[in-house]
This record gives sequence, structure tokens and C-alpha cells, in this order.
Amino acid sequence: MKYASTFTPYRRGPSAAQLRRRPRDATDFLRADNAMATLMPAITRMASLQKSCAAILPAIFQSCDVMNFEGGQLVLSMPNAALATKLKQQLPKLQERLAQDGWQVNAIRIKVQVGKNYVVPPTPRRQLILPSLAVSSFAELNSALEDSPQNQALKAALANMVRRNTGVK
Repeated sequence: MKYASTFTPYRRGPSAAQLRRRPRDATDFLRADNAMATLMPAITRMASLQKSCAAILPAIFQSCDVMNFEGGQLVLSMPNAALATKLKQQLPKLQERLAQDGWQVNAIRIKVQVGKNYVVPPTPRRQLILPSLAVSSFAELNSALEDSPQNQALKAALANMVRRNTGVK
């Protein structure tokens, strides 16, 4: 009679350091390397400046990026000239609000970055729903109109509108 083997090989468990270890994110990676660690203050400053600008002008800053901020000069990038023109009109407001937030911005430059992909988010279309009384009135008007060449386009439009609002295909 054979017995099932009770032998289990030794498996080393995770060490205390491995248990404490958490996933590394980009900031951990940058802090680990001495050359990259010197960039952290600049990156942090640029990110907080981007957040401040986005809070001041949220509609425009969806497509805008802070490129540089040195010596009191702020350089912003825009994907096209039309958006750059819109932003240019808002520069006094932006500069004033940044000063109120504690940023020492003496000048703002805008650079158009044509290669940057920017897709305008589509606006959601509203579907107008007519009350049943209106739909029945349009259907009645469609049947009351005489069949003449002048009324054909109107009758077709009324029929389409009634069909769309009744759900009949």
C-alpha cells in the first residue's frame, strides 16, 4: 500500500523589506536617480503652475501646456493659432490671477505647437422630444395638406418628424 507523499519543498517567504515595498510611481523613479532628482523641484513647480492656470482658465487650458517658467517669463504651448488668439485675449486676467496666487509672472509668451494632436471634444447632441399632442397635431396637419408639388417637401418633413417622434421606423 502506497501512502501519499507528505514532503513539501522549502519555499522562502517574502522578506520584511519586500512586504514593506509598494509599487513605484514616476516620482519614486525620479527621486532614485541623482541626475533625475535634480529635476524634481522644477517638475513639481511646473505641475502646480499648470494646475493654477487650469483653475483660472479651465476651458482654454484643456489644450494648453506650460512649457517653461524661468526668470518670471511663462511660456505656454497651444495646438493652433486660433486657440492661441483666444488665450492671448485672456492673458491680462491670467497674469493678474497668477500674481494673486503668489506666482511672480512678469511676461507670458505663447508658442503654437502645430504637431500636437488636439481633438475638440464633441458636444453632446440633445434630442428634442415632442409631446404626444404635438406629434398628433403634426400628423393631422400632414394628412390635411393637399398633395401638390408645392407641399411635397413640407409633407415629407412632417412625415419624417412624426415617424421620428413616434418610434415607427
